[in-house]
Amino acid sequence: MTRSRPFLLLVVAPLVFTALIGGIIFGSQALSSDSVDNDIKAAIAAELDLPDDAIELSYLQEVQYGYGICGLYQSESSERGAASFFYDTTNHRLTLDVNSRAYTSNCGLSVAC
Repeated sequence: MTRSRPFLLLVVAPLVFTALIGGIIFGSQALSSDSVDNDIKAAIAAELDLPDDAIELSYLQEVQYGYGICGLYQSESSERGAASFFYDTTNHRLTLDVNSRAYTSNCGLSVAC
């Protein structure tokens, strides 16, 4: 005598499991990018002796396969507008000098920077 497996076990359980794993993966990626943005703001604020909430980031672009981020920042007290930066996500190093080797080698051809 053969038994048929229930529909829940064969169809619904794999779909729920796949959706759960997908949610975990994409949810962690979304939280990770927010964390990097906060790290960049904190590094710029520490470099300029400003509070973290006084820094605004724009035109962020991942470079070097996600190991670096180029973009523009502006502080609330800035009168000159936005300035460029490069942030190394593996070493957590910030480069604000656009003439430095780290900036030109990673962001030199970038349109946003």
